Amino acid sequence: MKICHIITGLNVGGAEMVLYRLLLRLDKERYESSVVSLTDLGPVGKKIQSLGVSVKTLGMRYGISDLKGLITLVSHLKRNRFDLVQTWMYHANLIGSIAVKFSGRIPIIWGLHHSNIDKKVDKLSTLLVARLCAGLSHRLPAAIVCCSEATRLVHIQHGYCEKKIVVISNGCDLDEFKPEHTAREAILKELELSNETLLIGLVARFHPQKDHQTFIKAAEYLSKNNSRVHFVLVGRDITQENQQLSQWIGKDTLSKRIHLLGERDDIPRIMASLDILTLSSCHGEGFPNVLVEAMACGIPCVATNVGDSAFIVGETGVVVSPGNPKALSNAWQKLLELNPERRKQPGLAARERVTNNFSLDKTTQQYEKVYEDIMAL
Repeated sequence: MKICHIITGLNVGGAEMVLYRLLLRLDKERYESSVVSLTDLGPVGKKIQSLGVSVKTLGMRYGISDLKGLITLVSHLKRNRFDLVQTWMYHANLIGSIAVKFSGRIPIIWGLHHSNIDKKVDKLSTLLVARLCAGLSHRLPAAIVCCSEATRLVHIQHGYCEKKIVVISNGCDLDEFKPEHTAREAILKELELSNETLLIGLVARFHPQKDHQTFIKAAEYLSKNNSRVHFVLVGRDITQENQQLSQWIGKDTLSKRIHLLGERDDIPRIMASLDILTLSSCHGEGFPNVLVEAMACGIPCVATNVGDSAFIVGETGVVVSPGNPKALSNAWQKLLELNPERRKQPGLAARERVTNNFSLDKTTQQYEKVYEDIMAL
């Protein structure tokens, strides 16, 4: 089966990494995959190419489609005679559907990864495309894959075709994300910290959705009562050069406890070194991959109640309300007060929960079933 995956872009992000990991696991004997990025190649595009999967870029500007790019996409679909098209995110859903209409009768699967559609948060172009797709969803896609139950519910409320929606949780590669007993020592040595140091991590790009300000306020609260704790922040634009971030941290004692590591290519190792992984997002998350990745490393999580966070964490961590630094700090303290032996138990339970519910193999099997069901129609 020849499948063309069309995605808005291939910079590091949740949907992009889900696509990469799906391509990593799909049965190569049964499925021949290729990818089209509406914009540029990006770091995830290079990772996909390393799998031997072709990646075509159209060079469109983010949020803006153009006729030349659409014509190129139509030509690509016609020339390669794909059996199935799968699109990822709003703009790709719309542009991919238009291209399919001009390319012949190719079944198309949409992908939805937002858990809200909000004019206070999303760009105008995103809102317009999302709402246009709501009307078209009853006629154009053969199926609509949502990454979370929260994503499913919000899109049904906005008029998306309920009977076409299937929820497939993002899968975690348990071979990549796993407990690593040497990771902690290595990261503590890199940061020049003692072995008694406790590490709380936040892995997220700098964006209002991720609410770094609440995380930093919570760090300030906890630091007043716990002299051993340090905070490790990783992600795009998480550097000293980020003036907004540096202003929130300030130049007092807290600045010596917060370590800004920027973008890293050793995320599994960093996660495995932590005592707690935190998701501090205030909105917009569908299925936060960062939670299952940390849990797969045997790390308990403290997460805000956004998207499917509470469902993912279950009883293995703590979930608090968004935008509440005091609640976040109290949740950290609750876990850190456990003695070292008892602190291992939530981590072991977290790894087991991911293995049973959110493995990459299980997710891949669910996608393959959708493909086979559509082609059988």
